Amino acid sequence: MAGLFKDRFNYESLYKLALEVQAVYKKFPVEDFLNSTMDELWDKLEFKQRVMQIGTNLGKYLPADYNAAIHIIDKVILNYEVCLDGFAIFFPAFVELYGQDKEHWDTSVAALARYTPYASAEFAVRSFIIRDEERMMAQMAVWARHKNEHIRRLASEGCRPRLPWGQALCSFQKDPSPVLHILELLKDDPSPYVRKSVANNLNDISKTHPGLVVKIAGDWYGKNQNTDWIVKHGCRTLLKMGNKDVLDILGFSDAGCVKADSFLLEKTSVCIGEDMCFSFEIEAKKAARVRLEYGIDYVKANGRRNRKIFQISELTFKGNRKRSYRKTHSFADTSTRKHYPGTHSVTLIVNGAERSTLDFEVLAAK
Repeated sequence: MAGLFKDRFNYESLYKLALEVQAVYKKFPVEDFLNSTMDELWDKLEFKQRVMQIGTNLGKYLPADYNAAIHIIDKVILNYEVCLDGFAIFFPAFVELYGQDKEHWDTSVAALARYTPYASAEFAVRSFIIRDEERMMAQMAVWARHKNEHIRRLASEGCRPRLPWGQALCSFQKDPSPVLHILELLKDDPSPYVRKSVANNLNDISKTHPGLVVKIAGDWYGKNQNTDWIVKHGCRTLLKMGNKDVLDILGFSDAGCVKADSFLLEKTSVCIGEDMCFSFEIEAKKAARVRLEYGIDYVKANGRRNRKIFQISELTFKGNRKRSYRKTHSFADTSTRKHYPGTHSVTLIVNGAERSTLDFEVLAAK
């Protein structure tokens, strides 16, 4: 099982951080910082809680003068090599915790822009949006035109209504219209890094305003490869739900000419930790765009079932062509999914339409 991201915040990495800060600010007490941060509750803290605890204790031992503390962080972050893989998001967290007063606003916003290329400020900026939405969204529009791709990405990622691990932006869940201006500015961004954020933002919006995203998809799709990719990735939840309007926009509307046969399980039972395999054949009577998916109805801990959709492929069939598939699905436990014994099912889905369903037993691990 893969290690947890939160475990990157450990004694070794925090000791390195403390030494880097002390190299710039001689009064920084390394041991006091470590003891205060990795306290008796540390092991129970989740990822975001650890980030905020580190940020809080930076504020405890850096100068009380906010501008002086920012000046120190400015020097540290430029030489802090671990920042390059996103580890140092506690620096934007420090800004979030200590820099939201009106007197510090301009200093804080400028600091978030400086820090985000080293350690994304996507979490920290959300508190500023909640405190003063109009002012912060005007700043996001400025950032959306910035020459640095990390800052442009912050403009989109920071205002996602449902950013994982981030504060929910409830006002944007109710009315995402302030976000749309930012997405319009970035929809043809030259950076794939930025375009992926735009798509993820659209996907967030689709969960509460599917009709709005369908309209955006219709307006954007077919203009160029960049917006086509954004639309497709941004509509992934709607595609998994079999949304007919999105399927039509993307050219997956004609499922009637596609025949699915020989849908078979290789075994009717599988133990937790093993693979489940199934096969099927697809035949198209005429040329058609085909999206193939399958759904697994998992048994949950409470005995109920919950479906998860997985994509197999997308392709263009020529008329009177047949193709065979064999798919393997793992039932090994991971950090994000735990399996439970019981009757599961697998469903073959063609262009959003369910074709066949087979039941199978998941047994306890051997």
